[in-house]
Amino acid sequence: MAATPAKPSTKPSSPNFSSGPCRKRPGWTFNVLEGAILGRSHRSNEGKAKLREVIDLTREVLEIPEDYRIGIVPGSDTGAVEMALWGLLGARGVDVFAWESFGDDWVKDIAQELELEDRRVFQSPYGELPDLLQADPSRDVVFTWNGTTSGVRVPDADWIDDSRTGLTICDATSAAFAMDLPWAKLDVTTWSWQKVLGGEGAHGMIVMSPRAIARLTDHVPRWPLPKLYRMVSRGLVSEGLFVGETINTPSLLAVEDAIDGLRWARDIGGMPALKARCQENFNRAAEWVSRNDWCDFLADREEIRSQTSLCLKIVDPDLTGNVAEQTKLAGAIVAKLAEENIAFDVGAYRTAPPGFRFWGGATVDARDLGLALEWLGWAYSETRRANANG
Repeated sequence: MAATPAKPSTKPSSPNFSSGPCRKRPGWTFNVLEGAILGRSHRSNEGKAKLREVIDLTREVLEIPEDYRIGIVPGSDTGAVEMALWGLLGARGVDVFAWESFGDDWVKDIAQELELEDRRVFQSPYGELPDLLQADPSRDVVFTWNGTTSGVRVPDADWIDDSRTGLTICDATSAAFAMDLPWAKLDVTTWSWQKVLGGEGAHGMIVMSPRAIARLTDHVPRWPLPKLYRMVSRGLVSEGLFVGETINTPSLLAVEDAIDGLRWARDIGGMPALKARCQENFNRAAEWVSRNDWCDFLADREEIRSQTSLCLKIVDPDLTGNVAEQTKLAGAIVAKLAEENIAFDVGAYRTAPPGFRFWGGATVDARDLGLALEWLGWAYSETRRANANG
């Protein structure tokens, strides 16, 4: 095999490349939390003002239409998605598209928990995308915009019919604030704070179109709804949810952190700047992959590769088909990168093919990512050499 490249001399300024919770914004310190309303009720005027600020800043940065409702909900993105599934589905047939672990979870919810008989499931393995043109505009559609665990995203929303009569329910947790979300095509959109803006966990966001809001009162699910999923009270939409009156008690410390991330996003230039930072990270990764023939993107097609979830696979011909050896090798490399304080939490998702996953969202600096990938190349060669001599 080729000689091991020289050990890089420069380390990233931050080794945090986890895909969730993700790296804090550049320049973040604990001082940004000093304005948090601690020891107070989230239902106080001050507490509700903070929650409303999150909603207002979210609308501003993401350019969400004024007639769309925005809510802060419990349970991270999972809670937000399941709130939509439990509260809205069942009025008509549903098409579900899945190509990674979280999409698979929504399939299980619909098939095994809600037991919807009129369902069609379109699934693809890691690295591929189902045929989105199979979506029927008369049926509800559930899909993930960006596959966090697969590095596969939808290239656009052209496959969603403007004259549809069903609802589109989109899990956008690793796409929001990184990719264009065409609101006119999306009836329910969800994400969590700990992704692209590097917020804290446990809180989710849900954005609902007027058509989705109408479904809440036009359709009564046949299954019981837990309190955490209820968006309707006495036949009327719980409007307080969409002005900061949360269903359960949020962390006002996490709220303050979310406000800081949103203000940063606004102040650097909003969506154009956020997308540019993500694209720069992707370009840095693509350039590195082009120089390293042992590694490639998990997604073979360029147009479906994620700019945030940079999922890589081992394509060394000596290891082709040997999943056990690839898994062992990848694990050793991930451990070496952590020991060197180069990159933390960069192993592939547990159900994905063996390889690596670097977060490339807007809070990650492209220079840091480039340095980490150079170290990845060194760690690969060093580990392969050690195994050959061992």
